[in-house]
Amino acid sequence: MTIAPVQSSPSLGSSGWTDARLILALEEVVEKELNRHLAIAKEWMPHEYVPWGQGRDFDGVLGGEAWSLGQSQVTPLGRVSLVVNLLTEDNLPSYHHEIATMFGREGAWGTWVHRWTAEEGRHGIAIRDYLLATRAVDPVELERARMSHMSEGFESDNAHSMLHSVAYVAFQELATRISHRNTGKYAGDPLADQLLAKIANDENLHMVFYRNLLKAAMEIAPDEAMRAIADVVTDFRMPGHGIPGFERAAAQIAIGGVYNLRIHHDDVLQPVLRHLRVMETTGLSAEGLLAQDRLGAFLDGLDAQATKFEERQAALLARREARRNAG
Repeated sequence: MTIAPVQSSPSLGSSGWTDARLILALEEVVEKELNRHLAIAKEWMPHEYVPWGQGRDFDGVLGGEAWSLGQSQVTPLGRVSLVVNLLTEDNLPSYHHEIATMFGREGAWGTWVHRWTAEEGRHGIAIRDYLLATRAVDPVELERARMSHMSEGFESDNAHSMLHSVAYVAFQELATRISHRNTGKYAGDPLADQLLAKIANDENLHMVFYRNLLKAAMEIAPDEAMRAIADVVTDFRMPGHGIPGFERAAAQIAIGGVYNLRIHHDDVLQPVLRHLRVMETTGLSAEGLLAQDRLGAFLDGLDAQATKFEERQAALLARREARRNAG
């Protein structure tokens, strides 16, 4: 959900495609995709998915009831995943700064920047209100985690090129959509499922915008786009990787089936790559072919890693089930 500041001078390849030239060349595509997005995006109200009637005062200034773990029906897996998703959304100010710096605030690019930010903003609002109204998380620990994460800001792995940034969000928006959708399924609360389905739909529309933009970039700068895709896929990280305790949370999320290597390979990378026909692209230079081959080799290795993960996951879940039955 984040892209990086524009770099003023470097070319993306021997053809001389600079960030500035690509932004200008893709302006009409952005306008077309923006109009398509505005025509199909449906308004929804975050407050309608928050059970305000369940809310009550916390301890502190208002002297309400202190939070405790048993006050919510949200599952442990749902709680962990909801917090990771929310803290990721919380860094929206940093994301907006980077996308606005790269694409600018004028014309179709600028309109998209502000529209995207507005739509993303309601995600954090809705999830936080839901978590606090349902007492699904400790509000003190949540606020401390927010302060810690936002104080660190966000530094993109793709700050060196506009094409790398667009390639990243084409995959990352889909990854975020799937993370939200699966979190809803495992949260243990039908209302959370409905809320996260709404958020996931927004993320899917964002993915389509960037995916189509990347497709247009492949048509005008195929070698540079191929290299960007290969680099992004082989070094991909979710934007929430800086969240305190992220590695432990990510492991729980992976084992629980919300997001893991198999999902990343099958449901994120492959659909975008197939849609763009990346592995079938022809007419590439030696540099483009090298990137295409590197991408293919990586995908084969990732598929093998995902299979090994599935085997370990099945064994671990079987041991947990045996312990529960024995108890």
